Amino acid sequence: MMHAALAIWILSAVFCVGRGDHHFGHANEDQETDSSLSQVSTANKEFAFRLYRKLAAHPDFQGKNIFFSPVSISTALAALSVGARGETHRQLFSGLGFNSSQLMQADVDQSFRTLLQNAKSGDTSEGTAVFVDNRFKPQPEFLEVLKQSYFAEGFNVDFTQATESVNTINKYVETKTNGKIDKLVESLDVNTVMYLISYIYFKGKWETPFDPRDTRDDHFHAENAQVPVQMMNMEEDVDIYDDKPINTTVLHLPFNGTHSMLLMLPDNMATLENAISPGHVNKWLKWKKKRTYHIYVPKFSIKTSYELNKVLTEMGMADMFRDSANLTGISEGHKLAVSEVVHQATLDVDEAGATAAAATGIGIMLMSLRIVPVLKFNRPFMVIITERNTENIVFMGKIINPNI
Repeated sequence: MMHAALAIWILSAVFCVGRGDHHFGHANEDQETDSSLSQVSTANKEFAFRLYRKLAAHPDFQGKNIFFSPVSISTALAALSVGARGETHRQLFSGLGFNSSQLMQADVDQSFRTLLQNAKSGDTSEGTAVFVDNRFKPQPEFLEVLKQSYFAEGFNVDFTQATESVNTINKYVETKTNGKIDKLVESLDVNTVMYLISYIYFKGKWETPFDPRDTRDDHFHAENAQVPVQMMNMEEDVDIYDDKPINTTVLHLPFNGTHSMLLMLPDNMATLENAISPGHVNKWLKWKKKRTYHIYVPKFSIKTSYELNKVLTEMGMADMFRDSANLTGISEGHKLAVSEVVHQATLDVDEAGATAAAATGIGIMLMSLRIVPVLKFNRPFMVIITERNTENIVFMGKIINPNI
């Protein structure tokens, strides 16, 4: 049986996105319980590290930088679960880490409404959008939940006009990411009836910026080669945590506002990747100590793109891609399946701040006269951008080569 195609695009740009005017009205003001919100927040954090490990181990991404927004992916899949039923819904809930015996779909929806509201600030913005074919009539209840809980903007398009539809979607994405992602869609499946997009945009200015006059040419020791980089540096009192059990030094660089970048330089990358968890992030933020260091951080700009069908299938969310997909909560009159789940992200790090997530690397040596340790991010490192109040993992990744 031919399926109508539903595609999910998940966009992450770090620079600053305005949410814009919502076409769908205001969200229901019912309050989510603290218990449900806590469960969903915890599940989102655990999902971030499970997805990271899948990407890091996947053959398609070996030898490549990893950078993504777990919260954006969770939001898109949670929005999709609104229209899922039966086994498809069970797999999405389980894959996202939601306990179906304690959380109903309405609890999840209200929690994401609260999380999205809390995320709305001067330096970060996120939301969703739905592009619906003129001939396709989704369930009104499905659209209403997306409007109210996921702040979805809605657009009617004619997917039979492929070029025009591609341009419409790409223009929307370009606007929401301030031009950071300008060509998301190359072509459209002929059976496409709906596009669901989740976006997040962040622009952070360092609380203590680097001085551009101190930036110098240097080298980064990538996995198989030395590559030239522009290395920023400063001597400052910075927050450090030395995590001896996993032989990793963590540098905390705060942005103005409530976001921070954690840069993690391990003695052994595999040890860090296998061990890292939300508990580590909590510990690093709580017990960091201020010390004087001479820090070196590379200046770079990267872009990543992921087709997540295989990875999500391996994480237990296979049904939505198959003939057995049950998306009758979106439409009872059409046999729907998800054609693809795609994620794109960008990260820019410079003297002023970061447009996305950043880098991690720490080498230690002593200087003469004054004993000031040097932290030099000149080899592969991990990076996390977190919101300090909620400890939410907004962006996450690994930089193995800042030039690719």
